[in-house]
Amino acid sequence: MRAPIGHFDDAQPAPDCLDELTRPVADALRHWSGSVPAEQILYVDTDPQWADTAVFVEHYGQELLEQSANCVVVAGRRGGETTLAACVVPSPTRVDVNGVVRRQLGARKASFAPMDTAVGETGMEYGGITPVGLPDGWPVLVDSAVVDLPYVLVGSGRRRGKLLVPGKAFAELPRAVVLEGLGVA
Repeated sequence: MRAPIGHFDDAQPAPDCLDELTRPVADALRHWSGSVPAEQILYVDTDPQWADTAVFVEHYGQELLEQSANCVVVAGRRGGETTLAACVVPSPTRVDVNGVVRRQLGARKASFAPMDTAVGETGMEYGGITPVGLPDGWPVLVDSAVVDLPYVLVGSGRRRGKLLVPGKAFAELPRAVVLEGLGVA
């Protein structure tokens, strides 16, 4: 199948590639619900050495920068409580951790979660964390620009491979909150 974005050799419906995904991502696709059918989420096999956004677009095509999103794990703290959340922003932007994220989580302080925490809590590989299959109860903060894209390239849960997801599907993820200005230049 031809990928709707990018120039990938092969794109397959992600539910047909569950063995290529981490357990949390595969489970999320098995139990997918919403207006976007799971079969419209596609998996493309990519080289793990090119997983990081800058290197990825250099190798697979600069036009993908405007069609991809990064998913980062943040920690909001208030008193002795820590709330972990995921933020999904267009790749050319960075997450407004100290503004939008902190306010949305009702946190006194917010920061990027340590790598060990992000990997351990999600069950995904660093550099491949995706909003599909996050732990139950996590807020998923999504920049509105991501939702507006026809298709978005995001991690697959592993450094090898990417998911191509219709933008509107991000707004339907469990505990998703669509926010203006989450990603800043």
